[in-house]
Amino acid sequence: MTRVAVLGGHGKTGRSVLAALEARGAIGVPLGRADWPDLAGALRGCDAAYVVAPNLHPDEPAYVAAAIEAARVARVPRIGYHSVASPYAPALPHHVGKAVAEDLVRRSGLAWTILQPGAYLQNLDLTGPVRLAYRADAPFGFAELREVGEAVATVLLEPGHEGATYELASRRTSVAELAAEAGVEVEVVGPRQWAATDGAALGEREREWLLAMFDYYDRHGLPVGTLPLAALLGRDAEATRRA
Repeated sequence: MTRVAVLGGHGKTGRSVLAALEARGAIGVPLGRADWPDLAGALRGCDAAYVVAPNLHPDEPAYVAAAIEAARVARVPRIGYHSVASPYAPALPHHVGKAVAEDLVRRSGLAWTILQPGAYLQNLDLTGPVRLAYRADAPFGFAELREVGEAVATVLLEPGHEGATYELASRRTSVAELAAEAGVEVEVVGPRQWAATDGAALGEREREWLLAMFDYYDRHGLPVGTLPLAALLGRDAEATRRA
């Protein structure tokens, strides 16, 4: 039975990946901070590893480099990396960190696959008014957490995905359209108001990175193609084009 370690396996993305792996008969091995002192030991006996860094990690390349080295020591032949859509966006520090980490994965000497999900639909609470620090009609490619987990299971358990990089989104839309469908209002606040309210409890670095992200979203959104995820999940491509 295939054993797949999920670094960051206790977070929402990791739990979704583990559920998808186990639904397909694999053994999912959740790894977290407590496993890092002997990460190679924790990875030993695994057939693959999927690397999910903590959100807004201050040095994601270093995190990924340590995971790669532990996988080499443990002789894990296969690695997947959880990146982001549009990783090389110079205005977004946390995206650029993922772009550098992608390069490390590609040069790791391991069999690798990189997944680049768009925004999670689960990050939007559509049960009431939605507060945004960017324009509501900005274009996005959204993905469901469950779909992302299923895509990870596909690329790590099936052959043919080595050396591939896939964008992941199942719907092209905007927050305004999603809110209208849910029958809720959207309140757009300025960056200063967001920083003084929703972002007040964050550290300075995290707050500044998120402000940069909101500014980018306000200008450009985060469009993501939908066909790669449809293909990975075996969905009808024509229906996906109309999404």
